[in-house]
Amino acid sequence: MPGNRSQTAQVTLIRGADLHATRWKNGGGITREIAVYPAAAEFDTFVWRVSVADVEQAGPFSRFAGIDRTLVLISGAGMLLDEGQGRTHALTQPFDIARFAGETAIDARLVEGATRDFNLMVRRGVASGNIEVWRAGSAHTVSADTVLLFCAAGSVDVVPSAGEPVALATNDTMRIADAQAWHCTLRGTGTVLAVSILHADSRQPV
Repeated sequence: MPGNRSQTAQVTLIRGADLHATRWKNGGGITREIAVYPAAAEFDTFVWRVSVADVEQAGPFSRFAGIDRTLVLISGAGMLLDEGQGRTHALTQPFDIARFAGETAIDARLVEGATRDFNLMVRRGVASGNIEVWRAGSAHTVSADTVLLFCAAGSVDVVPSAGEPVALATNDTMRIADAQAWHCTLRGTGTVLAVSILHADSRQPV
């Protein structure tokens, strides 16, 4: 039964203070990788990757062929992401979301100063990913090969239906593997970005 399978979920806590900052080669920002699969995979071999970026300068995005990208504005006045044919993704309010193909030519314009965004990258055809905004006081049930709960603002206690509560401060992440019918409630004052990832071949451990 789904309720029994949820107890097999494996939980890992990733503290924001432990994330390593890497400056972009063009000097326009800094990235902190939260998690990547497979572990230690490079840009040409990962199945999925999640990170936080501080964008300090306007300019073109790097292209990643075959990758589906999702960006969420965390803080700052935001960005305008210009595609061809006059299409623009506006990230101007906290937790605005933009979705686009990694091979698309994107030019980023900063609205007013540096911004911070959350970035999900998934290899098309190998896995799929989704991001939802969860707020304290809500309850959720999710089924996925991997779930990542990133505390984007404030602090929350994640209270699973089975197991002990997990306290997340800003920039902390709770990673749940084999989250089948996994249920939790959120307590506190914070906002969580909930990432759900499904593998095309879900027989592989994640």
